[in-house]
Amino acid sequence: MVSETVQVSCVTNGGAKNNQGFKRKHLGSDEHTTATCHDGVFDAKGDIGTSGQDIIANINEETKPDGVSKKVRMPKELTFRDMYNNQDAFDDDDEDDSDWEPVQKHIEILKWFCTNCTMVNLDDIVHCDICGEHKESGILRHGFYASPCSPEIDLIQVESEARGRDKDFRSEASASNCSTAVGFDERTLLHSEVEMKSHPHPERPDRLRAIAASLAAAGIFPGKCCPIAAREITQMELQMVHSLEHIEAVELTSQMFSSYFTPDTYANEHSAHAARLAAGLCSDLASAIFSGRVRNGFALVRPPGHHAGVTQAMGFCLHNNAAVAALAAQVAGAKKVLIVDWDVHHGNGTQEIFDQNKSVLYISLHRHEGGKFYPGTGAAFEVGSKGAEGYCVNIPWNRGGVGDKDYIFAFQHVVLPIASKFAPDFTIISAGFDAARGDPLGCCDVTPAGYAQMTHMLSTLTGGKLLVILEGGYNLRSISSSATAVIKVLLGESSRFEPENIVPSKACLHTVLEVLKIQMKYWPTLSSSFEKLQSQWGMYSMENKKKQLKKRRLFEPPLWWRWGRKQLLYHILTGHSHLK
Repeated sequence: MVSETVQVSCVTNGGAKNNQGFKRKHLGSDEHTTATCHDGVFDAKGDIGTSGQDIIANINEETKPDGVSKKVRMPKELTFRDMYNNQDAFDDDDEDDSDWEPVQKHIEILKWFCTNCTMVNLDDIVHCDICGEHKESGILRHGFYASPCSPEIDLIQVESEARGRDKDFRSEASASNCSTAVGFDERTLLHSEVEMKSHPHPERPDRLRAIAASLAAAGIFPGKCCPIAAREITQMELQMVHSLEHIEAVELTSQMFSSYFTPDTYANEHSAHAARLAAGLCSDLASAIFSGRVRNGFALVRPPGHHAGVTQAMGFCLHNNAAVAALAAQVAGAKKVLIVDWDVHHGNGTQEIFDQNKSVLYISLHRHEGGKFYPGTGAAFEVGSKGAEGYCVNIPWNRGGVGDKDYIFAFQHVVLPIASKFAPDFTIISAGFDAARGDPLGCCDVTPAGYAQMTHMLSTLTGGKLLVILEGGYNLRSISSSATAVIKVLLGESSRFEPENIVPSKACLHTVLEVLKIQMKYWPTLSSSFEKLQSQWGMYSMENKKKQLKKRRLFEPPLWWRWGRKQLLYHILTGHSHLK
């Protein structure tokens, strides 16, 4: 809860005796604006007006020693100008000036930020205007199992309901003897923005707390999943991914209370340590999975990493965890590694690191919108360079609101065909959940069932050797339910999504055709799929033409226009393209 006080000085009787202004702190802003009023004229900088200079001159006159200056004796008849220029000559006790004092009114505006989505709400509102979460949400204690409508739900009731829903799942997972590791260390929660700003930073420690609470309430972790001990990544390991200058720049933040790499990429004295722990957990999970010590794993880590490039930290990311894990898997014996990045933002850092590497195939599905969506990279024509063309595959959505069907359709016609031909030994998912329904940054519509289905489809590629690494996702209810659904698939639960006969949106089909047309130069097996979808696109075009004709015919022009000067307009409105 943040309170705000707006102070306003109201000056009565058309003037002000003292040089007192007003200050106002803008709602949701750290900026202060100071203004002063002199004889009815506002001076934004507090500079003294011309008439104010006269007053000060008179005051200086009074402060001189006795004998030098005394009060001016006023003549019997005074003009208004004489009275104004010599107003200090009047005795203070001649009249009561109490009514000249400015009247200050204090207006207090209370607001609160939603725990779930961080959006601001006025104090008299109980449920968030954006996501509907209750003001006193229990999501950090019970995860997404907590009711969004009411905080008054007993913990035992929440846990019993969660365990009731997951009873069949746990018995099924036990029977299959799955082995799934989760990498998590509470010290990564110490990475947070120190400087208080007008709005909470979306990449905050509560993201991990909500996921951990959900897994605990479901009895998954601690429970069915085994933990992996945290280890700090070494400088030598980081230098396989990042430049020495970048590594030293991140380490330097440990000597500062608060610092920023970019306006939205913060660090505090614990951030470098948290980043080393996150990268170390991802590296060790990759090694453990490829060596067969565990079947698969989920890295519940932060800060995220896929925007961190060779030389720069950006987009909330310090070290590139997915890149570190990919190289760790190769050190453990993997020859070819697949990275699928479904974060709503393009993983420009990961693409840069492996841009010339044919042993790592990077596939990203993200909002792009012609480069207008952050970070602006990831166009379909970005395919890799210097002999590694085709080993970078970008599927750039041209709008928001993309949902399950479009993602699954892209998986069926682009991701899986290329990945199968690549034949990886190890698969990594850069799992940002900011394309999830309700995310305030991504504004897309992927559900937990959609994420579960994509995880299931990828798990079949490398014999189940799959590592999921948390990237973005800023709606706590969305990321906790989505992460839980993904981990259930890792534990052996079958996906409930029906991927058959999926009909994509027109925008999705257009994007997939664009990607196929570019990528089939490097993956010739895509040509048959491209031809098939082109015919489907033709059907879309025919339907659109029919709709346009119907709209045109809503207005029927007079028949005589056909032979008059408006002949051309008549044929346009009636849909006739040929003139006799």
